[in-house]
Amino acid sequence: VQLVESGGGLVQPGGSLRLSCAASGFTFSIYDMSWYRQAPGKERELVARITRVGGITNYADSVKGRLTISRDNTKNTLYLQMNSLKPEDTAVYYCNAARRRTNNNYWGQGTQVTVSS
Repeated sequence: VQLVESGGGLVQPGGSLRLSCAASGFTFSIYDMSWYRQAPGKERELVARITRVGGITNYADSVKGRLTISRDNTKNTLYLQMNSLKPEDTAVYYCNAARRRTNNNYWGQGTQVTVSS
């Protein structure tokens, strides 16, 4: 099983980034997918989630209206479009795959996002 994040980097406040998470080694389409983030000295927090059925999304209040999660089951890839970025969005962003029925839970290695002028 592999989850490989990419697309992180340094961006100015107000800028945009698009994160990707390429999945392999499991049946991507039957997993709920999420993005989490962890800032220095803070606990890891849920940013956004998209369900396996219906693509229902939910977001942390701090990112609503600015970040958009999506998935492409034909490419086994999860995305996070990040707009109007703020310095407080600075963190390592992690991709997560979860399936309650089998209690499977997979994590990527993370990608750094830094928002600074």
